[in-house]
Amino acid sequence: MDAMQRLLEIMAQLRDPDKGCPWDLRQTYSTIVPYTLEEAYEVADSIQRRDMPELRDELGDLLFQIVFYSQIAKEEGHFNFNDVASGICDKMIRRHPHVFSDAQYQNEAELRHAWEQQKAEERTQRKESSGPASHMDGVAHALPALIRAEKLQKRAARVGFDWPDAKGALEKVREEFDEVQAEIGKADQDRLEDELGDLLFSMVNVIRLLGLDAEQSLCRANGKFERRFRAMESALSEKGITNMQDLSLEQLDAAWERVKRNKSGAKV
Repeated sequence: MDAMQRLLEIMAQLRDPDKGCPWDLRQTYSTIVPYTLEEAYEVADSIQRRDMPELRDELGDLLFQIVFYSQIAKEEGHFNFNDVASGICDKMIRRHPHVFSDAQYQNEAELRHAWEQQKAEERTQRKESSGPASHMDGVAHALPALIRAEKLQKRAARVGFDWPDAKGALEKVREEFDEVQAEIGKADQDRLEDELGDLLFSMVNVIRLLGLDAEQSLCRANGKFERRFRAMESALSEKGITNMQDLSLEQLDAAWERVKRNKSGAKV
């Protein structure tokens, strides 16, 4: 708590109108958002690499973002950091009656259902003043598109609007793929973009119904592509080829296939 209080005091000093930092004084909620997203991704990267010293530092950077928003809100008379902390404490206690009260659930499915029901009630209460509630409420627009697609699909699935299994979803992917092919070469780029979006959305459905995570699946594919490309670069360099642009597409493709066949990627 001493460290937390110190951090709050540092933030207040950075935003002091007379003696604060000019950069920090210029910031608003909106201008800080890109830094917040960057810090969150750096936390995730540290976790993936299991770099604990770096994770500690990145968590501190992310915590600072929360303190920054809270300081601006305090200056504007909306809320302060203690309100933020109290709010999340109340929410966690409310959503875990099996831990902090006498509620009992027979299995994890019942627990998950109660959790989602509580969240739905909270969304309804927040929505009462601004119109009727929707099952789509609360899915942030700023989420990465793959994550948001999965969350929207899960919301729809709760009311039964879902494929019974991945087989039907995969058939939909084939249908969307055919529609993309039909649009390629036409002049209507907007239509093509719509169909490509439908194809991606349908693929997220398949991954979700197979019990996997679309964002993580793509992250793994990104990592695999990067490792293989670096292996190809390294092997070509060992052969004295330092400028890949001098190779034809056929030569590059052949080198790529050799990397795929050689799990170590040592030679191309």
